[in-house]
Amino acid sequence: MKKYLRLSVLAALAVAWAGAVDWKTLKPQGYVSDFAGVIDGASRQQLENYCAIVERSTGAQMALVTIPTLEGEPIEDVANTIYRNWGVGQKGKNEGILLLLAIRDRRSRLEIGYGLEPNLPDGLDGSILREMRPALRQQHYGEAMMAAASTLGNAIAAAKHVALNAPLQRRIRRTPSDSIPWPMLLGGLFLLLWLMRGAGPRGYSGPGGGGFLPGLILGSVLGRGSWGSRGSGGFGGYDSGDGFGGFGGGDSGGGGASSDW
Repeated sequence: MKKYLRLSVLAALAVAWAGAVDWKTLKPQGYVSDFAGVIDGASRQQLENYCAIVERSTGAQMALVTIPTLEGEPIEDVANTIYRNWGVGQKGKNEGILLLLAIRDRRSRLEIGYGLEPNLPDGLDGSILREMRPALRQQHYGEAMMAAASTLGNAIAAAKHVALNAPLQRRIRRTPSDSIPWPMLLGGLFLLLWLMRGAGPRGYSGPGGGGFLPGLILGSVLGRGSWGSRGSGGFGGYDSGDGFGGFGGGDSGGGGASSDW
């Protein structure tokens, strides 16, 4: 009985091993490698053009990748393997970015090359992934990629003091749960009630009575409710000139951020 059980376990492991994906066999299809087949043609062309302009203007290379599933592996490991195997970014400068979407796992990862880590800290990377969530939840993967690429490109251009002059069309609609910071609003409301309760006729209230300071705090809290929202720039239908010519041998140390949607 134990012999049969051992053979069954070995057979199951063999099947699992045979079905595992060798991520090193994946080859880039351009700046955009849509192995999951989820990015619409118009978005893909815009992204290809935009990434070419970013590379030509700043020297940084972006690889935007989708895969159907992680096959049970951590997205950090998969992203790092693809990044290093492709060599995103120019060798020596290591100014590359890999944005990976695992569709069925609903996981995302931004892998940042050594050379761009000072310009794209982990906190910014995390906010970019969160910004993608509304479009990803609506299965608008091209729009999600454009939102991320636009923010990344603008951040790199600003750090290098260059102008891209290449806005991407943004059509993402935030859901209430993504756009409203409920913990901050509730905390501000409780603080407001506490201040109003403590403001009596003998307490200092300044000009205008006890409502001045609470009103100032509430206004500040509500003003942050739209933090992170960005306008939708128009897309001019520009041509990238020369397109994707391959990645340049860059490296990454695992910096970046991961998220889900």
